[in-house]
Amino acid sequence: MEDTLILAIESSCDETAASVVKNGRTILSNVISSQIELHKLYGGVVPEIASRKHIEKINQVIEEALSEAGVTLDDLDAIGVTYGPGLVGALLVGVAEAKAIAYAKKLPLVGVHHIEGHVSANYIEHPDLEPPFLCLIVSGGHTHLVIVKDYGEFEILGRTRDDAAGEAFDKVARAIGLGYPGGPKIDKLSKEGNPHAIVFPKAKIDGAPYDFSFSGVKSAVLNFINQNKMQGKEIHAADLAASFQQSVVDVLVEHTMLAAKDYQMDKVAIAGGVASNGTLRQAMKEACEKNGLKFYHPSPIFCTDNAAMIGVAAYYEYKKGTRHGWDLNAVPNLKLGER
Repeated sequence: MEDTLILAIESSCDETAASVVKNGRTILSNVISSQIELHKLYGGVVPEIASRKHIEKINQVIEEALSEAGVTLDDLDAIGVTYGPGLVGALLVGVAEAKAIAYAKKLPLVGVHHIEGHVSANYIEHPDLEPPFLCLIVSGGHTHLVIVKDYGEFEILGRTRDDAAGEAFDKVARAIGLGYPGGPKIDKLSKEGNPHAIVFPKAKIDGAPYDFSFSGVKSAVLNFINQNKMQGKEIHAADLAASFQQSVVDVLVEHTMLAAKDYQMDKVAIAGGVASNGTLRQAMKEACEKNGLKFYHPSPIFCTDNAAMIGVAAYYEYKKGTRHGWDLNAVPNLKLGER
């Protein structure tokens, strides 16, 4: 059987990334140029700066990915690229680059949904994982609970009604004074705190048992901080971080277990930036063991934005016959399941 080599490009937010993936499961290279230090100054990602940085970095990141994989553009079978959702200017840099290479080398162009990429990260280290399975996708911009019916085919059971989990982490981290990026900092600080010190609300939505809402718990944390400041009481930041994190993790795990039971799923996976959170991984692992489910999760490097996961998703799309024309554009608010 001929090997299929795909060069994948990811630039949806503040990581410029390129990867060469062989046959959908073998990562020959995975190069990520992060801009976190730059955006830290502003307490979050500045779209204009992100776009400019992508333009500066993208050629060298791709060259590095090809050289690390030991291949040239002539060895490739297709180009995969994230075209949404994400920051429009950032996405455009990757899409334009992918089109240019595909056009110059007469290669098929495969546009990839960023969330599909996150789900596909699970295939990298788990050769035994195949659809159907249940997947919880938790990142800065998204919180989805989906059934992966087949490669690239999803049934959405639940989504967030307001803040995504990662967004709530960032906002609470800012309120506590931890800075950006919030998720990893709260995870770290909460290891020193008592997760049961403060009881924060867990939102349930009538008639939508798998949907999420995190703006309430975020507001509760902000109110707690303000009240204590007004009363001159000292706030124990580690307890606050641990209690907030616990309430978010509890909801994520409870909804996932409910859906697994209701839809008789025996395999559960997590994906997205927040999937690298230690407390969430541990809680989900324990819940799956208790309920007799197989639990899958990517290594932290494949949870945050990277091009390897985009290459994996692109491979399965390529095999299905997905091809995009030169009119492929960035779609910043692309919904899961849309083409």
